[in-house]
Amino acid sequence: MTRQLIEFENGAPPDPRQLRNALGRFSTGVTVITTRSPEGKLEGMTANSFSAVSLDPPLILWSIRNEAPSIKAFLDSRVFSINILTQEQSNLSHHFATPKEDKFGDLEFTEGHGGCPLLKDTLAHFECDLEQTVSAGDHQIMIGRVVRASYEDASSPLLFSGGRYAIAAPLPNIDATADLATVWDGLG
Repeated sequence: MTRQLIEFENGAPPDPRQLRNALGRFSTGVTVITTRSPEGKLEGMTANSFSAVSLDPPLILWSIRNEAPSIKAFLDSRVFSINILTQEQSNLSHHFATPKEDKFGDLEFTEGHGGCPLLKDTLAHFECDLEQTVSAGDHQIMIGRVVRASYEDASSPLLFSGGRYAIAAPLPNIDATADLATVWDGLG
């Protein structure tokens, strides 16, 4: 196995694909972020840039490209929902990653906070008010205050790793419950 080295000249990599390859080594969950524009248009996009920020107050974040067609709707609506996909929902990830005029026409969903679509059978929902945006390079970081959340234990998450979809498999005889409690308590 050969380690690839990327040298950054003047703050940018010579080949952005190489940076994406390196970032892809960090496995993430897959989400669909949804909103309803002030004009009533439903918008949704696939994202893996989701992260918890704070438990008190309950804050999460995700990021959106400055050139994304739906950025205006997300900024203007001031509300959004995070839909955490299950391993059976890779088709939804692909659906919302593909440009279309109406991404919701043939999908089952319910209306959540602010009229944001909540996709059916997802692992979890986080319904949020837009708390703050932070401009960062070619993206906007969207920080949301969670006003309602729901989850199920029935399925495994859809993962994205190394440019491919993946599934989670527990390691035998290893329990990270104590480690997780320490991290969430701020001691890690």
